[in-house]
Formats: sequence, structure tokens, C-alpha cells
Amino acid sequence: MKYLFLIFCFISCATTAKISQTSSAPITPKVADSIKTTTAYEGFFNFEWNEKTGKILLTVKTLDTEFLYVNSLAAGVGSNDIGLDRGQLGQDRVVKFVKSGPKILLVQLNTDYRAVSDNMDEITSVEQAFAQSVLGGFKVIKETEKGYQIDLTPFLLRDAHDVIGRLQRSKQGNYKLDANRSAIYLPRCKTFPDNAEFEATLTFAGTPKGEYIRSV
Repeated sequence: MKYLFLIFCFISCATTAKISQTSSAPITPKVADSIKTTTAYEGFFNFEWNEKTGKILLTVKTLDTEFLYVNSLAAGVGSNDIGLDRGQLGQDRVVKFVKSGPKILLVQLNTDYRAVSDNMDEITSVEQAFAQSVLGGFKVIKETEKGYQIDLTPFLLRDAHDVIGRLQRSKQGNYKLDANRSAIYLPRCKTFPDNAEFEATLTFAGTPKGEYIRSV
């Protein structure tokens, strides 16, 4: 049995803003309660970190507002031949949060087919003609004047970069995500005025079969 430890980065920002933010400092976190188990961060996305549960609770301030979602590898496997390298970007997606009853859905817009028009009927017709993707569904924990609070943790701890599929297709072995050995990487979870970044350490367990994966 072999374990791969990879760090994933979730980046979200306004569609008009840059993905990376190097000049601005993140908003200073604030202690959210007297027990000091929860720390609040304010910025593009407000979120809370619960030290006791290890969860990221995100506040969705506005619904139906488009923003850019990108996932990447913050650390690589260690073999260039496999093609899972540090800093590798995944697909960039234009998404928005949509409320449906007690749930908040993260919907990916189909940007391949969009109506550039002032006619709402035409825009709606095109949207209904081509499928959109739902990337995640979240139960509303609570609703306040600041927005809807959701648990973002399971979304951050998934194989968004399709590491399992890439290892299988390159015949390096069959791996699965080990949830017990995966966790949020808080030092790189930050929110800025124009974007937010979240990182998680994910562990993949399996038996190495290919020569490239056995060498790392």
C-alpha cells in the first residue's frame, strides 16, 4: 500500500479580477467566540474556521452572481512523466451560487453557448437549450443578515483535479481518496478583497503498479 500526499488549492475570484493576488494582504482574522475555537475571516468570501471540527463554514453573501472558480495542485507527485506537477492549474469555470429550497447549489455556467443580447427571452432560451453543471450542493446551516452559511469542507476535500483518474489512465495503479488522512490546510486559506483561496491536503491510498509512481 502506498500513500500519496497532495495539496490542492481552490481559488475563487470575481470574473474581472486576476486569479492570483500577490500585492494585497488577506483580511486579518477575528476570533468569533469566547471559547476561541472559531476564527472568522472577512473578504471576497467571508468564512469561519472551526478548530474543533476542522471545518470551513462559508457565507454566501449574494446569489446568482458569477465568479471564477479554479482548482490547482499546490504540490506535485514527484514525477514529471505522470503529469501531476506542482502549480498545475485545472479547468477554469464560471460559476454562481443558486438557492433551491434548503440548499445552495454551485452551478457551472455553459460558457460555450451564451446569448449576447438584451432580450431576456433569448437569453433564457439559450440557457435552457444547453446543459449546465452542478459542481456542488450545500445544506444551509443558518441564514443571517450577512447571507447563507454553508459547510464548504466536503467540497474542498474531494478529488477536484481528478488525480485518481489520471493515475489510472497512465497505468500507475488504482488509488482512492483516504478521508481519514485528508484535511484542510489552514495556513493557505485566505480571503482578499477580490478573491479567496482555500487549500487542502489530500491523501490517496493504493498499490503502485507503474514504474513512474514506484520511483517516488
